[in-house]
Parts: sequence; C-alpha cells; structure tokens
Amino acid sequence: MTFPPRPDLVLHSARLVSGGTEVDDGYVAFTGATVTATGSGGGWRELQPIDAVDAAGALLVPGFVDIHGHGGGGCSFDSDADGIRTALAVHRAHGTTRSVLSLVTGTIDDLVDRVALVAGLAGDDPTILGSHLEGPFLDVGHKGAHDPALLLSPDPAVIDRLLAAGRGTIRQVTLAPELPGGMEAIRQFTAAGVVVAVGHTDTDFDGARAAFQAGASILTHAFNAMNGIHHRNPGPVAAAAADPSVTLEIINDGVHVHPEVVRIAFSAAPGRIALVTDAMAAAGSTDGTYQLGSLTVDVVDGVARLAGGGSIAGSTLTQDAALRRAVTASGIALAEAVRALTETPARAIGRSGDLGRLDVGFAADALLLDASFSVTAAWAAGARIR
Repeated sequence: MTFPPRPDLVLHSARLVSGGTEVDDGYVAFTGATVTATGSGGGWRELQPIDAVDAAGALLVPGFVDIHGHGGGGCSFDSDADGIRTALAVHRAHGTTRSVLSLVTGTIDDLVDRVALVAGLAGDDPTILGSHLEGPFLDVGHKGAHDPALLLSPDPAVIDRLLAAGRGTIRQVTLAPELPGGMEAIRQFTAAGVVVAVGHTDTDFDGARAAFQAGASILTHAFNAMNGIHHRNPGPVAAAAADPSVTLEIINDGVHVHPEVVRIAFSAAPGRIALVTDAMAAAGSTDGTYQLGSLTVDVVDGVARLAGGGSIAGSTLTQDAALRRAVTASGIALAEAVRALTETPARAIGRSGDLGRLDVGFAADALLLDASFSVTAAWAAGARIR
C-alpha cells in the first residue's frame, strides 16, 4: 500500500478566505510549491505534516497578484536586476507574492532591453510573471506620466521585435485602440498570447467595445487616463463594465479613484475588478524626487505627481493597503475584495488554473493577515518570505 506524501506545512485554525468564500477554522496544506489539501476543523492532523502553523483565527488568504506595478523601495522595474529585486522585496513584504513588472514608455531599443531582462529574471523566479508594456502605443492627449516625445502608433515590425525580445514573457500591453494600426495591434498581440488592455486612450464607448470585440480584455486603471462616464457618452469604463470578458483595473489608493466610485465599479462588474498598485519607486520609501522613465516625479504626502504639469504619476500603494481601503472605505465584502487582489488578476493574465486561490493543485502562495489587514506572515511557492 502506498500513502500520499506528508505535507511540508499546514496552516490551520484560520479564517480562510479564497475563491469568493469564507471558511471558519480552515486549513491549507503545502507540499513543495503546491497546495495539496484544504479543509476545516481538525482533519489536518491526519495529514501528519512535517510542520504546522497555528493561525489562531487570523485571516488566511491567497497571495496577492499585482498585474500592474512599476517599482518600490526607491527602485523601478525599468532599472537593472538588483533594482528590480529591491522593488519586489517591498511588495513581497506587503503580500504581493506574484508580480507582472510594468514598464513605462521608453525608446524601442530600451524597451527591447527591458523586456529581455525581465524574461531572464522570470525564467529564474516563478514569482515574476513577466512584463507589462504600458506604452509606447498611447494617446498623447491622455499620456499621464509618459514622455509624449516617445509615444508611437503601433507598427507590426516593432511589435514583432518586442515579442521576440520577451521570449513569451510579455503578459500584457496597454494601448490606445484608436491610434492608426491600433486594432491590428490588438490582433497581433493576442495572437502571440499577450493580453491587451485598453488604456491611456481617447476612445469612446463604441471604440472601446470594438477593441474588446477584437480581443482586448483589460481596462488599464479604469477612470484614469481616459474619457469619463457621461450620460450621453458613456465612454470606455461603461463599455468594459458591460462586457463580461473584460477585467477592470482599479488603483485603490484614495487618490486615483474616489471610494464611492470604487464601490460602484465593484457593483457594476462583480468578479471583474482587479485591484492593482500602479506603484512607482516611492512605494515603501519616502517623499522626495524620483524618476519614472524619462520624467521627474515629486512625491509629497505619499502622492506622486509629475514635476512638470502635476499629472498623477503612478502611486505609492501596496496591495494590503488596497484591500484595507476596499473594505473600510468602500464597504466591499471581504471575500470580494480579496478576490480582486488574487483570483481576478490571475484570471486576467490567463493564470486562472494555478494562481489566485488556495485550492488543491494551485500555487502555495498564502498570507496571514491581522484584523487591520496587515501581513503577519507570507509564503510564495511554498517558501516563507515573511
């Protein structure tokens, strides 16, 4: 007779929140980098784990997945490998166990080098999910914190060059579909397995709807750098909310989107809100002057704005704070708020089968949170990281 291997670790006696549900006195077992058992009550003892952690009623949730962030700890994801690791460490400490590394607009040569660097890092570190090109295919009138001199309309040869450099690790690209070649670019990227997001755009409701029908499936930081909702011109946010295949990113830092609008978004697109950080280098660091790509950013009282013009330039948000605000400021049910940081972003980039839930066969990414939603312990791929 053969017996299943003993789990390496069981987290037990927890308030388990995963997949939109809550379980009291829940437990999760890890064997290597994978969840191998879940349940409630004392049944975990029969698994005879090598190690066990008593959560003592604390919240146990999947590790957070951030599909849109630019850096932290004084460093940017546009920098070198050491800078990327420094930035990731900040977000790991706040519960982000898997990250897509977002790259701001640069020259094509720079972007080729950056996606190639991320590809190499992703090959060695499974917590790095790949890269997100936020630019250069953006509308200059909704450029936000992107250098207008570097913005371009999509070109098939340029796209092929970027895809080749990424070696299958470009997970997401944000583009303005109304640009010349925009709709063709959506089809080219999606055919290569890249998720396309509509963002930094002047498109209207019909244009956004056409982009989603062409294959785009994310709305980049909804409400920001796009036309708003008007009762006679509902714009891209309404088009995204109306399409069940589209995920809406929201930067829930209290600066980018009002708490009541966050509540409305969750109501309008249940199960399709992904809470992202859009964090720049100042996340987890101090106020001061920073670089975001080629542009200078001043951070005052934790709010990042371009030194020239005053446009919001990313955030200093971490995902534990986004969860806290969703529940306390917008009144989002805990299970739904957790889903917006885990299952929904994982699904948006095609990882619904192994990330974002504490279910058997999924990645052993988990967090213990205290009553204020601060991270007290964290595991990524089965290894304790906090």
